[in-house]
Amino acid sequence: MEELEIEFRNLLNENEYASLCDLFRLKETDYFEQTNYYFDTKDFALKARLSALRIRKKGSHFEMTLKTPQGDGLLETTQYLGGDQAEAIFDGANIPTGPIRDKLATLSVSYEDLHYFGSLKTIRAEVEYKKGLLVFDKNFYGDKIDFDVEYEVSDFKKGQEIFNRFLERNEITIQPAPNKIERFYEHVYKK
Repeated sequence: MEELEIEFRNLLNENEYASLCDLFRLKETDYFEQTNYYFDTKDFALKARLSALRIRKKGSHFEMTLKTPQGDGLLETTQYLGGDQAEAIFDGANIPTGPIRDKLATLSVSYEDLHYFGSLKTIRAEVEYKKGLLVFDKNFYGDKIDFDVEYEVSDFKKGQEIFNRFLERNEITIQPAPNKIERFYEHVYKK
């Protein structure tokens, strides 16, 4: 499965996060937990190509996603995994045959060279907003906790306008956020 991801992201302080969650009347049942497990080669070949590979666990489901640059967004190539497949990969097995292996080959990155680098846990709530999806995240990685809001859309220009107005209207400090894997590597590996 392939999908173009266009999203805007802003870091929040804890008060801004709480204020937005209150504004949208989010209840405890609106939140769910997911964990991203990150992979790259020892010399960060994917990172050098502005790409990223993760396995995401949400509930008892696992999906592996390779993100590669495309136009105004990222092309997400996703492959669903069984729990036993995911556990085998965490333990050092190669990723299974399929679209991600094929895509890695086009990037000249060998699936055999991939290594697990660590994880980032997120407590997330999602709200439909003006033909897009607002995402409120509390993230845990290394010894750090941070907060962000994302806006996922299908149209870059309209999405950017709506997101900028949203931040301004809610008096949110503008702090464009690197994506989660970048923040993870910066904090945990200082790379």
